[in-house]
Amino acid sequence: MSRADRAEGATPPRPLSIDRMAGWPLLGPLKQRAGHKLLVETLRAWVEAKRGTPDVADEAACAAWCEARLAPLLEPSQRRVFNLTGTVLHTNLGRALLAEEAIEAAVAAMRSPTTLEYDLADGGRGERDDHISPWLCRLTAAEAATAVNNNAGAVLLVLAALAAGKEVIVSRGELIEIGGAFRIPDIMARAGCRLVEVGTTNRTHLKDYEAAIGPETGAIMKVHPSNYAVQGFTHSVSAAELVPLARAKGLPLIEDLGSGTLVDLETWGLPHEPTAREAIEAGIDVVTFSGDKLLGGPQAGLVVGKKALIERIAKNPLKRALRLDKVRLAALEATLRLYADPERLVQRLPTIRSLARPPLEIRAQAERLLPLFAAAIGTAYQAGLQPVRGQIGSGALPVDLLPSFALCARGKGLDKLADTFRKLPVPVIGRIEEGALLFDLRTLDDEAAFAAQLETMAA
Repeated sequence: MSRADRAEGATPPRPLSIDRMAGWPLLGPLKQRAGHKLLVETLRAWVEAKRGTPDVADEAACAAWCEARLAPLLEPSQRRVFNLTGTVLHTNLGRALLAEEAIEAAVAAMRSPTTLEYDLADGGRGERDDHISPWLCRLTAAEAATAVNNNAGAVLLVLAALAAGKEVIVSRGELIEIGGAFRIPDIMARAGCRLVEVGTTNRTHLKDYEAAIGPETGAIMKVHPSNYAVQGFTHSVSAAELVPLARAKGLPLIEDLGSGTLVDLETWGLPHEPTAREAIEAGIDVVTFSGDKLLGGPQAGLVVGKKALIERIAKNPLKRALRLDKVRLAALEATLRLYADPERLVQRLPTIRSLARPPLEIRAQAERLLPLFAAAIGTAYQAGLQPVRGQIGSGALPVDLLPSFALCARGKGLDKLADTFRKLPVPVIGRIEEGALLFDLRTLDDEAAFAAQLETMAA
């Protein structure tokens, strides 16, 4: 302030404060979304970044800068995508899509208190497994059932409850590793069991199991080779062969089905996958399988089998650490209920619907979208329609491929084109294979939304 100004008594300008800035009109919508605290933190960063420059007092520049800085925090980190990879149950993209009935049940459970562990009949404590165990028993013919947070947890719990401190016999051909470095030997060690390997990678016989049984044996275990297949000169021992041996020795026989399923997939022209009911009817004592793979429900590990063994499993302290919350239990119960009407599964369960889609239907969809796709990718690429073979995914039937059709782009710079599709408002995830960017349409349910994005790209 000049000497003349002081002499005339002029009011000095107020210093620019964070609180004043937070009241700028252009920052109002951002403050409404982010809240006062986050906005103040961002404004401090702005002042520090622009200290000593005229920009620090530029309301419009500040609002744009704060908007860009806060955008990653205000948007959900999980985003909807179009899974056009050709893998129906894609682990990295969330595996099974839930049926509308399951979504509605989960939302209802989130919105209000529920009878999760409350018995309305007598006002006492209830058991959360009661919401799903009757359905699992009905659908698998098991005597009892329980559920935990995923199938790896189910295997861990079963081994810890039934064979901790003892030996568990497994064929070398079934010592699998699945995604995330989940290995059967590691799970056994964490459960406090000692692994006893029998047979060889490609051939195991009943006599191998019999020779390995000793005073320290706690259980015999079969593991479905969910993400690979041994072919050629092979032999494995079926459950039907192992049951009499386990009975004679008084040992529990455990089978991990991995993906597992509650229905015969051959109904829809798909290759056969062992069902939980088949395992129970063969005499397996305890069967574990996933809820979020072929079953088409939320993430869960399901355990069915003999009542006495399931009761031991449910009483193990690990059960509490691995148990399901009310939201997933509600979604799982609603999913299991759909299986009471198997004739309508293909209409009501997204996983079955995608797996069962006829190739000719997929081709017709590809032909409808091809002109839009060609316009979207431009003349730098050659657009076409290509027959492809996809996968079920998540370890189910790893060597069996699903005939399908894909939109295909050929040309230079396919990685750049794939990146462009990933940056769309609803990212589109495909795969690059043999010099082509492929978008397999087997799992494309929302054709209208996908077409709208292609139109926007073309424009």
